[in-house]
Amino acid sequence: MIAFRISLLVALSNSLSAAQTEPDANSTYDVLTYVDPLIGSSNGGNVFAGATLPYGMAKAVADTNSGSNQGGFTPDGSQITGFSTMHDSGTGGSPSLGNFAFFPYASCAEDQVDGCVFPKKSRAVSYDNSTVKATPGYFGVTLNSGIVVDMTVAQHTSLFRFKFPASKQSPLILLDLTDLSDSRQDNGSISVNAQTGQMTGGAVFLPSFGSGNYTLYFCADFSGATVKDNGIFSNSRASADVKNLKISRSINGYPLPGGGFIRFAPGTTEVMARMGVSFINSQQACSNAAKEVPNYDFQGLQTTAVTAWRNKISPITVSRTGISDSTLRNFYSGIYRTMVNPQNYTNENPVWKSESYFDSFYCMWDLWRSQLPFLTILDPSSVAQMIASLIDTQKHLGWLPDCRMSLCKGFTQGGSNADNALADAYIKGISTGINWNDGYAAVIKDAEVEPYDWSVEGRGGLDSWKSLGYIPVQDFDYKGFGTMTRSLSRTLEYSYNDFAISQIAAGLNKTNDVQKYQTRSSNWKHLFKANQTSSFANGTNTGYTGFFQPKYLNQTWGSQDPLYCSNIDTNPNSVCSLQNTAGETFESSIWEYSFFVPHDQATLITTLGGPAAFVNRLNFLHDQQITYIGNEPAFLTVFQYHYAGRPALSTQRAHYYIPAYFQPTESGLPGNDDSGAMGSFVAFSMMGLFPNPGQNVYLISAPFFESVSIKSPLTGKTATIRNTGFDPTYKNIFIQNATLNGEPYTKNWIDHSFFTEGKELVLHLGAKESAWGTHVADLPPSLGKYTGFDNAALLSSDQPPELVHKAVPARPGMTLWQEPDFVAGIDMGHMHAMGSALGAV
Repeated sequence: MIAFRISLLVALSNSLSAAQTEPDANSTYDVLTYVDPLIGSSNGGNVFAGATLPYGMAKAVADTNSGSNQGGFTPDGSQITGFSTMHDSGTGGSPSLGNFAFFPYASCAEDQVDGCVFPKKSRAVSYDNSTVKATPGYFGVTLNSGIVVDMTVAQHTSLFRFKFPASKQSPLILLDLTDLSDSRQDNGSISVNAQTGQMTGGAVFLPSFGSGNYTLYFCADFSGATVKDNGIFSNSRASADVKNLKISRSINGYPLPGGGFIRFAPGTTEVMARMGVSFINSQQACSNAAKEVPNYDFQGLQTTAVTAWRNKISPITVSRTGISDSTLRNFYSGIYRTMVNPQNYTNENPVWKSESYFDSFYCMWDLWRSQLPFLTILDPSSVAQMIASLIDTQKHLGWLPDCRMSLCKGFTQGGSNADNALADAYIKGISTGINWNDGYAAVIKDAEVEPYDWSVEGRGGLDSWKSLGYIPVQDFDYKGFGTMTRSLSRTLEYSYNDFAISQIAAGLNKTNDVQKYQTRSSNWKHLFKANQTSSFANGTNTGYTGFFQPKYLNQTWGSQDPLYCSNIDTNPNSVCSLQNTAGETFESSIWEYSFFVPHDQATLITTLGGPAAFVNRLNFLHDQQITYIGNEPAFLTVFQYHYAGRPALSTQRAHYYIPAYFQPTESGLPGNDDSGAMGSFVAFSMMGLFPNPGQNVYLISAPFFESVSIKSPLTGKTATIRNTGFDPTYKNIFIQNATLNGEPYTKNWIDHSFFTEGKELVLHLGAKESAWGTHVADLPPSLGKYTGFDNAALLSSDQPPELVHKAVPARPGMTLWQEPDFVAGIDMGHMHAMGSALGAV
């Protein structure tokens, strides 16, 4: 089967290469041409595929009954259960939002209201997959019942258009008081206006990955047809004689079906349904809808949404010479996904009033690594509002959120990673509307004060952190409470959190704090066990010695297999998440966490045996597929060769993983998109600049285009990366030399001024690795000093080895692109060619 797939892909690639017409590199183009919201909507990508504005609160799409419907719509053969207005994108955990869905019927049996099926589990209907259309600000689909449904949005309002087959029967639209994960609690309510059919109400729901609950309100209006009757339904029965309903959850754990309905005059062929939502009350939901969609102008609303997206994305343009449409779709769709979440809930926060409020931070553990840094370049004004919202949350609720959704506290996955996000924004000059003294007070509280419930905020184990310099296994922590796991990964994350704090302290001239938190940022060293070995499941030694290991309170060593919870760990009992039986790392292995010292790569390289040994170990991590590119801890490991003086290997890895694991298809993501984190990895990698966030550093690799231009929304200046010797077959991907603003440039990194000052970086490319960026003076900043570098030894071959992956068992749920025998031995140009082919399948 695998051989057949490869043959098919090669054939498709060859035919596309012969037929492809190269676009004019200098012509203007509409960036939205290359945005496909359906990318990542199936196979566990969990991407929201529907209509939204950038950071929009209203997110309209069809909801399916798929087992993987976190984003609402999943094109996997499942059925549609309704059309709702609230969603998140790319999340894990339980399905999020999906509240107050509409569901249409062309008619009810015998033209009786009870002739329609009301409960969500019973009414699901199939759809024609060939009719699904998703573009920025728009989603449409045709149901097998013959009803055509499409939708567009404003900030807090969705506009649905229902087109019914011609009939002498009375079409019906119901509104359901439930959500995607059936989390509605007691006291869901709805009131139906007998004359107009307007429906108002609300209900209490649970967040998908957090604690507490939230109340959401709605206001639904209908236009375009004569109302025949309306009323409410409860369970499987409905009545036009009853206009108000208050419904409990029930006693069996499943919320009782309930809601409202409206029927239209026989022969009705089109109805517009306007849905406003609010976290304040139903009156504000109605006000939002009336203000944002006053005249049910579908085309006008869609055009406004398209314009908003074009304005956000158009500052980034590329040369399209030799570039396939699939490559461009991969790139621009990745950019698009970075601005779906977080969501702008300004004026929709019932807890406190603020000038701006953003929500849906799923979660800082994911977002700080590449998504927020990407937005800092492309949309700094929105990042400023996000950072101000995080600080405002701390001022009103006591702590910076490590995860937040639907006005609820989300679960903390590791450290206090909002600290990293604040530091990254601070050192890159994000300041509008931000009180950085308040921001500094917020991160200091994370570092110094333990919350009662550190499962949703702050850090646990601070007494041990301060006295021992690490988080112990089975820590004695009586001041706060959370799941007593992840001691090793929390130690490494706290180390970086403290370094991030020192970055802000330096800018605020808090000299004593700089020294204090830089010292604490070295605590990672306390868990390094120099004689620790690692073996595969069959007992074969990996050949590497020296790994992090957990420690107990009495400073004796604990033990965790370095490959436990790695991508090649096939033991179904290996658990590294938030369960109370989980291991001492979170969502990854000690093998991968051994590279997580972002602030002091120089000392880490020395600790692991020097630059050559570091490169070998990093190669082993990737070649043996120990790392999993579908999860955020893998991102920086792709580019950490820069710190060992081998930037060419970073370029090679990036050009391998994209497109091998990132395809412009519905199933094209290797894992959960995590609110756009995967999209930002793709976008940064293809631009040729990858951040080490929390530091003013972008690691330079060869872009996937002959040129990339980024216009700064802050300064209006345009930064450009230009390749000479560019080869669209991607054989020449190694930087030979470079100039910055016309002057020779040997460093393998640049800082943020590149974007704000509009500099030009010209990269001269070739087919072989060169000495560019390899000397100690060219390496990125590190807290410790680089030692043991011998460039001649490092560059012992003219050509980096081809990426050949050892065949290992695929973990359950792995996609085609994760099957080891599929990816083994494929060269760069061939992988890009197959990317073009699959993009057209």
